[in-house]
Amino acid sequence: MRLIADSGSTKVDWRAVHNDGSIQKITTAGINPFFQTEEQIVSELQENLVPDIGVSVKEIHFYGAGVSTPDQIKTLQNCFKQIFPNAITNAYTDLLAAARALCGDKPGIAGILGTGANSCFYDGKEIVDNVPACGFILGDEGSGAVLGRKLISDYFKRQLPADLNALLVEKYNLTYGGVVAKVYKEPFPNRYLATFSLFLNENKKHPYIANLLRSSFKEFFTRNIMHYNYKEYSVNIVGSVAFYYKDIITEVANELGVEIGTIIKSPIDGLAEYHKSI
Repeated sequence: MRLIADSGSTKVDWRAVHNDGSIQKITTAGINPFFQTEEQIVSELQENLVPDIGVSVKEIHFYGAGVSTPDQIKTLQNCFKQIFPNAITNAYTDLLAAARALCGDKPGIAGILGTGANSCFYDGKEIVDNVPACGFILGDEGSGAVLGRKLISDYFKRQLPADLNALLVEKYNLTYGGVVAKVYKEPFPNRYLATFSLFLNENKKHPYIANLLRSSFKEFFTRNIMHYNYKEYSVNIVGSVAFYYKDIITEVANELGVEIGTIIKSPIDGLAEYHKSI
């Protein structure tokens, strides 16, 4: 059995490719070696993955957020070795997952707009250029975490229009102390902030939110995408934010002279096909 995984900050989409060619789908909580210890990762795998697929895995291809240094790759390999001792383990960045799923073996610009954001130029085999994402504090323009951060910041700074403010209060009953604890003291503040993307989507026709979305996606293009050769190559994007705000993203891109190619919600099925063909 070959095991292929795409891990964002919120969840992992798994595809188990069995010897007869059938593909099994599993979902677990997100795995990120930057934020989690080996013990936490192993616990997640044992509790929520192994019961569905067993341990007879020969090959693992894990793509994920937080897989960017040799130490983080080693952490993942150690975790998988404890559970699947006979498996050959490969770990890659979620950005390579996006590029392979979106572009296959063709060169192009690939981007991620989900809980986090990233982008690259891909030559058909490898990533050859990358404007650093910088995370939701310093970067991640257009991501769910940054959209949520802007909304909540404006709420506490009394910048929201009265009607929108009332809707937010009714839906979430936010307190300053509660939000500060979630963002500054608890794990995965980016996941928490990204949950407010649902509220933005529900109210995206409100002038305030429409402006927040448009300005945020413009930042994604101008601060990231437009540093690549966007006049020659189309831009392909994966992620929940890209998928649900496809029309706005395409409109903003067109205004900037950027051509949008493919937008998909998740790379996992494209990755499964990629690894079946090699």
